[in-house]
Amino acid sequence: MPITPYLDGERFDPETKRDLGLAFELVRVALRTGDCDDHLYRAIARKLIELNKAGECNPEALCEQALKAIRQPPADEGIE
Repeated sequence: MPITPYLDGERFDPETKRDLGLAFELVRVALRTGDCDDHLYRAIARKLIELNKAGECNPEALCEQALKAIRQPPADEGIE
């Protein structure tokens, strides 16, 4: 499944787009998403774009960092 529909108008050079697309597929396989809701795919793409803009361009590293962020439990707010 291509990442292109989930780039929300962001423009990337061909190599970056390829790297993001590969990372997108790696995350989908790792999470075993199958035919999921577009909201999940859009969230994965947003996280990958965020990581790329922060300087990461390696597809495997993008995947690992995205999975870590996705699997990280939300912080307990206001609970001590």
